[in-house]
Amino acid sequence: MNTSNDAHQRPPLPPFTFDTAIEKVRLAENGWNSRYPEKVALAYTVDSWWRNRAEFVQGRRAIIEFLTRKWAEELDYRLIKELWAYDGSRIAVRFAYESRDASGNWFRSYGNENWDFDVDGLMHHRHACINDLPIKESERKFHWDSSKPRPLDHPGLTDLGL
Repeated sequence: MNTSNDAHQRPPLPPFTFDTAIEKVRLAENGWNSRYPEKVALAYTVDSWWRNRAEFVQGRRAIIEFLTRKWAEELDYRLIKELWAYDGSRIAVRFAYESRDASGNWFRSYGNENWDFDVDGLMHHRHACINDLPIKESERKFHWDSSKPRPLDHPGLTDLGL
């Protein structure tokens, strides 16, 4: 059954292998690091359902509104995602991102996400649990140009001891 409600495909498609799951995770990381809500929303079905912390979001329009608000508040946002597990159409990731608020206070946010994809490779469910840790600017670990994806030679979460 196609739950995407359009003809759009987002390879790699399920069922995922180890390599395609890693590719899907990196594509998601790159998309979120772009901080373009309209572009990011295209990776989700038109009726996608999210739980993000204690907030529930449904549909691409709501995703765009959520991400627009998120990135207006979380400045200098940099995200790293890492594959945790995969099976069929599902992927679990752990992640961390660093951002600052308008007052210059830095945070590292840690979390886990569970994703479920339709046959076209569009995510139709996203469950995210996230915790925020205030950090000093000197404790930051993510230092690439925030207008670009994480460089391929930049360490991942495990390499950074996170």
